[in-house]
Amino acid sequence: MNWDDIKIFLEVARSERLSEASKRLNIDASTISRRLHKLEENISSKLFERTIDGHVLTHEGQRLLRSACKMEQDANNALNDIKNSNQPNAGLVRIGVTEAFGNFFIAPNLLELQQKFPAIQLDLLQFSRFVKISRNEADIAIAVERPKSTSMIIAKLCDYKLQLYVHPNYIKQTALPITLNNLNQHNWVSYVDNLLFTQQLDYLKDINSQVSPSFRSTSVVSQYNAIKSGLGIGVLPCFLADNDNSLIKLFANEIDVVRSFYLVTHPESKRLSHVATVWEYLKMLVQKKSHLLMPD
Repeated sequence: MNWDDIKIFLEVARSERLSEASKRLNIDASTISRRLHKLEENISSKLFERTIDGHVLTHEGQRLLRSACKMEQDANNALNDIKNSNQPNAGLVRIGVTEAFGNFFIAPNLLELQQKFPAIQLDLLQFSRFVKISRNEADIAIAVERPKSTSMIIAKLCDYKLQLYVHPNYIKQTALPITLNNLNQHNWVSYVDNLLFTQQLDYLKDINSQVSPSFRSTSVVSQYNAIKSGLGIGVLPCFLADNDNSLIKLFANEIDVVRSFYLVTHPESKRLSHVATVWEYLKMLVQKKSHLLMPD
């Protein structure tokens, strides 16, 4: 079996679209399609259902994916072991993380890691869904809820607090005072609820189930910018919003929303020194910066 065909299969399985796989592999989409059909002919099995939404794995495709991911991971680990055998804590570590935590907490706090371990390179990959460690999408994932997989190494990273924020411009333009009893009468900024990849992001149910947002976005950064423009009230992580002195925190003593992050990695990845070092650094970082995650 041609390993190049397996690499093509893996990219299409991960992206579910020929166009995305084409960009990543720098191979023409028609060539990718032809190679997939040839692979299916060689193994006498259909690997994908071709739908208008993309390429969806069949049962046989799922079986091949599990084996192909292991092949890829074993090969990468062997290459890393050989490359770094005389140089521990050297190599690339890919961290899969949510948009807000990646942009506003992880990225601004990597200098110490770089200074201590200059041979470690980092890719910060931002996902608006669960990171599929089993498909080798990242070396370490920071998940917003504890994964159910029993084959991965999972550790709670930290708790973090979210609270209500508003910009003074919104307060100036509304004639209605903001009270705990009339929150549902104000303009709100929030997520698109039917596109949430986890119910952990459904904060409004913890605050007021009658709230109907006037602006919604799948991006928390877009929500932050909308709140900052005076569009309405919204829930933001304190590690993001507390750094913005233009925002006003509402009902800090009355409303308290807490969520958690979890570290996830594959056992084979965890044994690599550079992955283990980044894992421990992230744990140290949240302890050191706990005042940003869980402010009083």
